[in-house]
Amino acid sequence: MQPINSLKGRKPIVIAGPCSAESREQLLETCDAIVKGGGVHILRAGIWKPRTRPDTFEGVGEIGLEWLAEAGAKAALPTATEVASAKHVEAALRNGLEVVWLGARTTTNPFLVQEIAEAVAGTSLNVLIKNPMNPDVELWAGAVARMLKCGVERERIGLIHRGFATSSVWKYRNEPMWHLVLDMQRKFPDMVMLCDPSHMCGCREYLAEVSQTAANMNYDGLIIESHICPEKALSDAAQQLTPDALGELLQSIDWRGADSADEEYKRELALCREEIDQIDNELFDLLAKRMSVAERIGHIKKENGVVILQSGRWDSIVERVVGRCKELGLSEGFVRTVLYAIHAESIDHQSRI
Repeated sequence: MQPINSLKGRKPIVIAGPCSAESREQLLETCDAIVKGGGVHILRAGIWKPRTRPDTFEGVGEIGLEWLAEAGAKAALPTATEVASAKHVEAALRNGLEVVWLGARTTTNPFLVQEIAEAVAGTSLNVLIKNPMNPDVELWAGAVARMLKCGVERERIGLIHRGFATSSVWKYRNEPMWHLVLDMQRKFPDMVMLCDPSHMCGCREYLAEVSQTAANMNYDGLIIESHICPEKALSDAAQQLTPDALGELLQSIDWRGADSADEEYKRELALCREEIDQIDNELFDLLAKRMSVAERIGHIKKENGVVILQSGRWDSIVERVVGRCKELGLSEGFVRTVLYAIHAESIDHQSRI
C-alpha cells in the first residue's frame, strides 16, 4: 500500500469493519457487505482486544489475521488491525497487513510505543496513532516522535481522534475535545487525521453528527465499526452499524472543500471574523475583571482564616449556569469545560494570595 499520507486531501479516507474478528464466516460476510456498499478504502478488524476485565472476549488471536487477509485479498483492499506489542506487529507483517494502529491505552504507555516503533521501523507498514485516553496532546505527539526517532517514515504515520475519557457527565462515551485535535493538526499538518466516531460515541445514536462534525473540521476521513449482525457482536455491540447502515451514513456526510474562491464568501467571512475578534477582546476583558474580583475574595478569605475552596458555592454556580444551556444555545459539555477552566484559574489567583 502507498504511504497513508499520500492520500491526504482525497477525502474521505474510510477504514471500516467489525470491532472484532469473531469467526471466519462473520468477518468475510461483514467485509463482503461493506465492500458492496462502497465508499470504504481499507478493511479493519480487531484481533487482540485490550479489555478491562479478563473474563470478557479478548479476541481470537492470530488466526483472525488470516481471515482478515483473506477478506482483503477478495476485495482487493488493504487491511488494518490494532497492535499493542512487537509480537502483534510481527504477526501483522506475516499475514500481509498494510496498516496497523495503536489504541488509546497503548499510546498512553511510552514503553509499548517504543517497542512497536522499533518493530515497525524498516517495514512498509502504515501506522496510525490514536489519542491517549487522557487529554494530553504532548503524550500523543510524543508517540509520533518515538516513531520518527526509530526511523518510521513520516509519510507512513497517521493520527486517529477517538475522544478522551474524563470524569465529566457527557452524552458521548468519550468527550471529543475538538480543540486538542487542532493542536495536533498544527504540530503535524502533513499527517492524515481520521475520526473514530464509534469509540467517541459508544452508541449508534450520535455517529452521524460526530462524523459530520469531523468532516466540517477538515478531517481526512473516518475509522468506523460495522458488523453483519451488531446485536450479536461479542464486543462493543451498541456502537456498530450494519453494513447497510454504514453505507447510508457515508452517503449522508457532506465532505466540504477547505476553501472557496468566491469573492462574496471571502467578504462575509472577513466580516464575521472581525466580529469574532471584537467579541473575543470583550470576553477576555470580562474574564480579567472576574479574576480581579476573585483576588479580592482571596484577600477577604485570607484575612478571615477561611479556606479557598468552598464546594457548595461552586456547585451552585455550575447548577445556575448549566441550567441556562438551552436558553443560551450552548451544549452542557462546553459550558462545564469553560466553567472548570475559569474555576481553576480563580483558585490559582487566590492561591498566590
